[in-house]
Amino acid sequence: MAEKQKTDKWDAEVDIIVVGFGASGAAAALEASQQGASVLVLDRYHGGGATAASGGIVYAGGGTKYQKAAGYDDTPEEMYRYLKQEAGDVVTDETLRLFCEQSTGMIAWLEQAGVPFEGSLCPFKTSYPTNKYYIYFSGNENHSSYKANAKPAPRGHRARGKGISGLTLFHALEKAVRKQGIHVRCQTRVERLVFADDRRVIGIEGISIPPGITARLHGAISYINAKLNTYAPPAAAVLHGIDRLLMRLMARPYRARARKAVILAAGGFIFNKQMVKECAPIYLNCLPLGTYGDNGAGIRLGVSAGGVTSHMDKMSAWRFYVPPEALMQGVLVDIKAQRICSEDLYGAKQGDYIVAAGGHAYLIFDSKTYKEAVSKIGEQCAAFQKLTMIPMLRLTRKKANSFRKLAEKIKVSPEALEQTMSQYNAIAGKHEPDLLGKTEKRFVPQDTPPFYAVDCSLKSKSGIPTASLTLGGLVVSEKTGHVLRSDGSSIDGLYAVGRNAVGVCSNGYFASGISIADCIFSGRRAGKHAASLSPK
Repeated sequence: MAEKQKTDKWDAEVDIIVVGFGASGAAAALEASQQGASVLVLDRYHGGGATAASGGIVYAGGGTKYQKAAGYDDTPEEMYRYLKQEAGDVVTDETLRLFCEQSTGMIAWLEQAGVPFEGSLCPFKTSYPTNKYYIYFSGNENHSSYKANAKPAPRGHRARGKGISGLTLFHALEKAVRKQGIHVRCQTRVERLVFADDRRVIGIEGISIPPGITARLHGAISYINAKLNTYAPPAAAVLHGIDRLLMRLMARPYRARARKAVILAAGGFIFNKQMVKECAPIYLNCLPLGTYGDNGAGIRLGVSAGGVTSHMDKMSAWRFYVPPEALMQGVLVDIKAQRICSEDLYGAKQGDYIVAAGGHAYLIFDSKTYKEAVSKIGEQCAAFQKLTMIPMLRLTRKKANSFRKLAEKIKVSPEALEQTMSQYNAIAGKHEPDLLGKTEKRFVPQDTPPFYAVDCSLKSKSGIPTASLTLGGLVVSEKTGHVLRSDGSSIDGLYAVGRNAVGVCSNGYFASGISIADCIFSGRRAGKHAASLSPK
């Protein structure tokens, strides 16, 4: 995937080439241009990446004006103390502190780019707020095992927009990029890096559909596929076949030179089944979250230049059953009917426990919890959440008048489930602290028949999929964003950002918005440093 410079002419020549036009690519391009560099952005599809398909949450704290509007005085130190518990040693303490210290400035920078935010606080626990609320506790900040070490504060900043706000966030960044005069060329697949004789990266080679009706058709297909990937995968697969055919028939060779650097921002690899199989095959049971562009191409480009990867086995499984909040009262058990974890942890954190348990999980609850949950669907669930919660609670759940009969229906040991629920109810009934740390408000007995079970396995038989994305990537310098070799040296002229690189969230996805925040943080870092280089 790499070759030395040819004598053929270049189709474009700029200071910096950004490969990929999602949040990290847009951030890198904007920052580099603001520092005075000329920039070319290339994207395999129409732009947006996984960011446009996401909820548009940015994890930020340290005292943003929206936190203050919600009534919270957060500090960078408290944010750091919380994130240190979650991120571990995936980045140095210095980098993690810098991430926290720059957090309020990041929100201001995004606002200047046109991303709208608001400080209306969501009053209930949720994986994603309704259109009434735009800031919330998007991780485990309020869980007893975390707030003992860090003062809780809401840090999930949702871009203000109806429905799922990922498009709102990306469209603002896209508009800012184009307003800045940055050239964006979509329908372009980068296949190789180009090297100078000294192995410095000086450009890219690939294929591109020339601007025109075919390019617009290809862009429209990829735009539609960004939604079909999540809601109708079989239909998305058909359209993907069409877009590949268009690329094969209509694309032409394309070469671009970078006088300063190439920045890889092409997303993760969750849509590359072979890579997932090699790194963590259990996640093949999940629904890929993102776009077909998340196929590992950017990571492979970095490896072709001598870069090394890390945390490639780290992925996230999002098995959300909240909202409605009442379902946190249930008991999450594995195939052995043993309790897995605290049921009020963030859904992706629970996903880690489900993976560790072999991928099988069931939420057990009683009729009181069931009635409370059903009554809150309209108030607490966004429209897309209702699409899964209503069928889950009304149609696909299992129901029985005893734990033994319920166990038979979900095919776990009746004796084991009875024992687990008996122990849980006994402790909860005495109002004693939960050994796994569940919030006292939701640690209540589940002892009123009939009883219910919801399949929370990675490969759910209920028809409700578990979404997944990848978190590992190229190892980069935490000072500059340069891609690193195995000996720790930097590859001249090559950077990686977002999910092409190891970052703050590469140990695990522990809060909604942490990946987009890392995309902005790493993208700006690389863009700024690359722009400071002398042209070669």
